[in-house]
Amino acid sequence: MTLQGEYAPSKAGWVREQVAKYEASGGAEANTLRDTGYPIVVITSIGAKSGKLRKNPVMRVERDGKYVAIASKGGAPDQPEWYFNFLAHPEVDLQDGPEAKPYRARLLEGDERAEWWQFAVDTWPTYASYQEKTDREIPVFLLEPTD
Repeated sequence: MTLQGEYAPSKAGWVREQVAKYEASGGAEANTLRDTGYPIVVITSIGAKSGKLRKNPVMRVERDGKYVAIASKGGAPDQPEWYFNFLAHPEVDLQDGPEAKPYRARLLEGDERAEWWQFAVDTWPTYASYQEKTDREIPVFLLEPTD
């Protein structure tokens, strides 16, 4: 892991528990979204306000060593907190398996966003229903390796 600092666990119990199990097992356990069978990765970011490390399980949407993080929040009208973390501090760690690696998050727009959004929907179709539930355009971040 490249990010250093104080870890502030999520207030959501299921997020805390999933991240802890995932990390403790090197990604061998708790590697699907709430045991749905859909794979996740764990992304560590720096809190936009607190400056503390934040960890979130995010759907695993990967192509050619690049990942996308979809700020859907289940179709809620507001952004997930990690959205603001990525904008303020785009350097993140992404763990997909036994170890975390450094990535840089970039908010996508236009055709590039449309292409990766479609790839995400093809990977996990529930994203389409989340978009239908909200008036906001759900943000798409591309995470590219930095090492």
